[in-house]
This record gives sequence, C-alpha cells and structure tokens, in this order.
Amino acid sequence: MNAPGDCLDAIVIGGGFYGSAIAVHLARQRGLKRIVLLERESGLLRRASYNNQARVHNGYHYPRSFTTAYRSRINLPRFVADWPNAVKSDFTKLYAIARHNSKVTARQFERFCHDIGAQVRRADAAAHGLFEPRLIEAVFQVQEYAFDSTRLAHWAERELADCGVQIRLLTRATEIYQGPDSTLQVVTESEGGPQRLSCRYLFNCTYSGSNHFNGEFPGLDTDLRHEITEMALMQMPSALQGLGVTVMDGPFFSMMPFPSRNLHTLSHVRFTPHLHWDDEKSINPYDRLAGHERASRVERMVRDVARYIPAILDSQHIDSLYEVKTVLARNDRNDGRPILFEKHASLPGCYSVLGGKIDNIYDVLEKLDNEVF
Repeated sequence: MNAPGDCLDAIVIGGGFYGSAIAVHLARQRGLKRIVLLERESGLLRRASYNNQARVHNGYHYPRSFTTAYRSRINLPRFVADWPNAVKSDFTKLYAIARHNSKVTARQFERFCHDIGAQVRRADAAAHGLFEPRLIEAVFQVQEYAFDSTRLAHWAERELADCGVQIRLLTRATEIYQGPDSTLQVVTESEGGPQRLSCRYLFNCTYSGSNHFNGEFPGLDTDLRHEITEMALMQMPSALQGLGVTVMDGPFFSMMPFPSRNLHTLSHVRFTPHLHWDDEKSINPYDRLAGHERASRVERMVRDVARYIPAILDSQHIDSLYEVKTVLARNDRNDGRPILFEKHASLPGCYSVLGGKIDNIYDVLEKLDNEVF
C-alpha cells in the first residue's frame, strides 16, 4: 500500500473495538483514503475488547453518575441497531439491591431509572426466589444486553477490508515524532524489523498502553490508573443459565452471559482486581500483566456470591480471563466512565482516545465529527 517515505492519511494504533471502529469511521464518514491500523496481537479485538464482562450498558450500573448512565441509555439502542448480529438479548437481566452496605436503596434505584428513562419493573416471585431475602431488599428486571466480541472482530475484519484499511498484525508502535511538513512519524517493530511510517493524522487507541511511546510523544494530560483483573468464566447451573445478575451498589458482584464462549462471566468488586497502580512511564502495564502470578480468586468469589444466590454453588469454573483494566484516575472512586479524547498540541494531528465502556464509541465518533481533517 505504501512505499517507504509515502505519507499516509492516518495511522490508528490499536486494533481493539475502538481502534477498528475509528478506522472504519475515518474511511467511510470522513473520506480518508490511505489508513493503516497497527495491532500488536495476532488478531483484532484480542485484548481488553475480549477480556471483559461483555455487557452493553443501559445505564443501570451508574446510579451515582447521571451523565454516564444517561449516555449509556442513549447509546444502547444505537449499538443494538448497528451491531445486531453481535448482541445477545435472549436472557433475563436482574438488578438486586442489597439490604446492607449498598449506596442506593431500592426506592432510589427506581427513581434513578425513571430519571434516565430506562425500563425497570419489579421482578416476579421466581426471580426473587433465587436470592436470600435477608440480604436482598428488592429485585428488578431490566433491559440490558451482552455482546459477542468474536462477532465484533469478524465485523471489524470485513469492514476494514471493504474500506481499504491496511491491517498490520504483530506490529507494535514504539516511537512517535513530529515529521517534516506537518506530518507525524511512527516507528514500528515487527518480525520484519523496524520501520518508520509517515502520516497526516495519528490516533492512539492503545488503552492501557496509551502513555507508553518513546520519541516526542508528550504523554496524556490526564492521569491514568491500572488494575490487573480476573474475569472468571463459569458454567452456570440450569437455575441461572438464562440470567444475568448484578447485586449492587457497592462491594458486590455481577454475572453476565459471555457469548464468545457460551459461558457466564463472574466478577466481584473485591476479588476481581488483583492489584492496581498509577500509570508510570517506567512500568509497562502489559509487561506487568505478563509477569503476574495468575492465582485465581474464583473460590472466594463463589463463596461470597453464594450468601446472596445459593444456586451459584452448583456452578463450575471453566477458565479465567486476566487483563489490564485502565480508568481515568479522577474516576477511580466513583461511577463516572467518560471517554478520554485528547489532542496533543505539541504533535498537531495526534489524538489519544480511551473509553471505559463499549457503548462509549458513539461519544468518540461525535468528537471526531467535530474535527476538521
């Protein structure tokens, strides 16, 4: 596609869902022609886009952040319409409010759902029967879905090919520089050795690796915080097979269908995070993940969940997904999950993008539509 020295319209670093969707948007909606997508893994959507809870949020999860909740409620129907083949909706989703240590009451949760315009109703007796009534104040049936990241990866592969975007797998961007004539230069490493690419616009969509480039990349203005997380993959008993459950709001847990493996994820606010640290240039998050001792905490998860839902004791642990989760430091202790969208003044044409939820993609694309290319 490009000989050495050729100037590309755009380079997108990171082949997760965000990087792939941005590359497609730049080609289809913004008319950029010569685009290269760089991905360090052997395929698209192999890291954080896959190793997560696979939840398409509808706002219920964020009763202490109206903006995040409302944006999720607005974005969910758009996501379902745009990626119908990747959305799993044939299950019942329940939100249960704990009697003790919850930061919201059942009445507050109902009022919050009404305020953001999200569907909610009291669950039936069969659903209530799954829970220990001494620990659960109320159970609500809501409208929330899961996504299949494997199908999203297939969509990305097809769309990028149709748009003429060149995908370079097993390729890592290591350095970023200001080039001549208002261009940007990216040094890459791959099996073929180092290469220097030139472009007019550069999009850093590397999530946990957003700050980890050498050269003249200035780093983000926003502080980041990382966690190594364990997402347990469970074979649920028949009583829980067709359900997704979240017990909230505070130090509690969720179980969600995981369509890519036909299993359920189990996550727990106390046990899913294994360790956390503030982002530093000297600590590469992916190197720390690679060296992390993967001692599962699933037994502790199950024991605690069983106090609320006894049927979980009949589940089977199949696997665990370990990944680096990255959030904006200022939102680490609250429900807010805004996107990060930074333009780097010292490198004109260079953007960094980081999102906390898959449905945030529309917030990114709206930002891009306000940019002049």
